Amino acid sequence: MTQSLSSADPTHVIAIARSWLGTPYHDQASLRGVGCDCLGRVRGIWREVVGPEPFPLPPYSRDRGETGPREVLAEGARRMMPEISPSDAGPGALVLFRMTPRAIAKHVGILTGPDSFLHAYERLGVIEESLTPP
Repeated sequence: MTQSLSSADPTHVIAIARSWLGTPYHDQASLRGVGCDCLGRVRGIWREVVGPEPFPLPPYSRDRGETGPREVLAEGARRMMPEISPSDAGPGALVLFRMTPRAIAKHVGILTGPDSFLHAYERLGVIEESLTPP
């Protein structure tokens, strides 16, 4: 029986996510301890918690100010798990970020608490930090 990430135990998801702490940033990579970007880290966690990725991801741009009619990151997330409102998101939830008001979602993290999340950040690698309104 294949488990979905949406039904996974949040404590287990967070433990796996934290095992990626310190992984260096590497664009479009997804190997714990070797290198990953924000989406690659989520892909690696998916493989550890759920199993093989259900579909291949096309190459994507790092342009956080990118605009356009399609949000490929958000569309992919919706194919793999149910969308919930931000007020319902708790520890273990995947969160998507738009870095500027009219930009498309280009960053992803995993909530580890009510005010903290794990993500991969260029030059810093995988880190856990406070989730702030901006």
